[in-house]
Amino acid sequence: MPGTLLPPRSSRQHAQMDRTSASRPDFYLITDQDTVYEQDLLRDAGSVKPWLAYIEFKQQHGTLYEQAFIMERACRQLPRSYKLWKMYLEFRTKHLKGRNPTVYRAEFQKVNALFERALILLNKMPRIWEMYLSFLLLQPLVTQSRRTFDRALRALPVTQHNRIWRLYKGFAHSASGPTAVKIWARYMQIHPENAEDYIELLVEMGHYTEAVKMFMDILDNPRFQSKNGKSSFQLWTEMVELLVSKAKKIETGPQVGIDVDAILRSGIDRFADQRGKLWAGLATYWITKGNFEKARDIFEEGITTVMTVRDFTLIFDSYVEFEESIIGSLMEAAAVRSEKGKLDEEADFDLDLRMLRFEQLMDRRPFLVNDVLLRQNPHNVIEWEKRVALWGANKQEAVDTYTAAIAAINPKKAHGKFSELWVNYAKLYENGGDLDTARVILDKAVKVPFKSVAELAETWCEWAEMELRGENFDRAVDVMAKATQAPKKSTVDYFDETLSPQQRVHKSWKLWSFYVDLVESVSSLEETRKVYERIFELRIATPQTVVNYANLLEESKYFEDSFKVYERGLDLFSYPVAFELWNLYLTKAVDRKIGIERLRDLFEQALDECPPKFAKPLYLMYGNLEEERGLARHAMRIYERATRAVSDEDRFEMFEFYITKSASNFGLTSTETNL
Repeated sequence: MPGTLLPPRSSRQHAQMDRTSASRPDFYLITDQDTVYEQDLLRDAGSVKPWLAYIEFKQQHGTLYEQAFIMERACRQLPRSYKLWKMYLEFRTKHLKGRNPTVYRAEFQKVNALFERALILLNKMPRIWEMYLSFLLLQPLVTQSRRTFDRALRALPVTQHNRIWRLYKGFAHSASGPTAVKIWARYMQIHPENAEDYIELLVEMGHYTEAVKMFMDILDNPRFQSKNGKSSFQLWTEMVELLVSKAKKIETGPQVGIDVDAILRSGIDRFADQRGKLWAGLATYWITKGNFEKARDIFEEGITTVMTVRDFTLIFDSYVEFEESIIGSLMEAAAVRSEKGKLDEEADFDLDLRMLRFEQLMDRRPFLVNDVLLRQNPHNVIEWEKRVALWGANKQEAVDTYTAAIAAINPKKAHGKFSELWVNYAKLYENGGDLDTARVILDKAVKVPFKSVAELAETWCEWAEMELRGENFDRAVDVMAKATQAPKKSTVDYFDETLSPQQRVHKSWKLWSFYVDLVESVSSLEETRKVYERIFELRIATPQTVVNYANLLEESKYFEDSFKVYERGLDLFSYPVAFELWNLYLTKAVDRKIGIERLRDLFEQALDECPPKFAKPLYLMYGNLEEERGLARHAMRIYERATRAVSDEDRFEMFEFYITKSASNFGLTSTETNL
């Protein structure tokens, strides 16, 4: 036999087996009971079956030595039999299970030699390699195990390598050090999808530079898919954390191929929604490296380039925390010097300078936040106004801000009223007593293509109000006259968005309303009437315009002209607006006590095409007129017409009124006739 077996669990049986084996040769292991099996082997020595039967018999009736003896003979007789070798190797390795490989080193070496014999002809059998490698992993043989793994990978086809790598990776973790790194580097050539495990190993081993390079490789590979389900940003974050936390231990520079500044800046461009975190990470990297001035430059660049308040807040808070930590360290050093009675003017000056810098940083915060919002949308009128307010009494900075805002804002994209920015700009000079400059600004403002006609109209009105505040009444009227200039017959559609606001502003009711109020306040009646007439010519009059014009003429004792205004208004508007105008017109006509026939004609016009729901008040007013100035029977006919003309909900009440009037005018008997 090639070697003896270890004793079984019983030490007494072991001693007995040792004495037996020493007193007789191996052939004495063949007993009379084995004769039948030996004869079968002689008849068919090249077959596996008689050997398997022989082995099975010995497993039931033979000792360990006898089983090993038969298996050894079988493997020598049939060295290419995978089944026999597997059975033999399992038998020998099972016998050593649980044994200390150091104490029983010789026995383990014998089994190793047995595996080597088997692999001479069975080196394409992955299961034999697996058994051998698993057995080697139980022994403190790092170099031999590594070389055996390498031999297995060379011997087996690539399709079987996964079975070997499953054990090889475990060996790498247990071996650690450079050996583990080399093994994994080789493994990554075949299985790059396991890069995250490799990175984890590199970090555990302290190979931070190689770990960063591996991060860079997988992040630059658009086809890489994390087997742990991590996104590109999560991998970036892990790399940044590694770069920052191990900044002093990671080699950088062109010769290494790691430029931290370029790496993080590429991440800032790539992950727009996480710029704040990456800027803070880059600054923290330089802090860890001890380059504080570079860190400040990064913080400043970050807070002046980010596009969201969230990112700005993250960077700014990190910046403040950094400055506070530096100042705190300097103050502690100053306190120590003070206790020792030492003076260091340069250190004290440095502390004062940093305190001043910190205060300026805090004072800048509102402006920096405003900068962020304006970078998001330079057309945000509200934020530009806030920026002006931040300057307070600093007029020059406010003027510069208005100038920058006007240059930056596209009127068609303005968020908020762009016209208010122009007006406030003019008011800045107005409040300073410089009306001429304010007029120049507003003159430019009314030429701006605002988003809506309403904004342009407001700008003209604000200009006129500025002149009124300066008691320049004639100028105010001239401004509004200029604003409302239009062709005699304008065909412009106020709602036509294809035309500029300047082409449509002459049809703005707001503009004309302000103009007519202004003229009415500071000019003559004739001038006011001209403005009202122009409003009617442009067909932009509203019901309120009609009422105001009529009231103006009535107050000036032009009663007939006032009635004509109502009639012109009725030509412009239909029901239900016409009902309110008729109500006013008829009331005033009745109060003026004009001729009864003319009044009847007006009432008939009002009732013509009047919807039923508006008919009741007009019929009642008409009937009341006939009762007071006409004939009672005429009034009753009107009331009788009303019972048919009013709406269903008013009809019952109208009938009650009609009956009551009939009873009061002609007696109770008349009510029966009418019913």
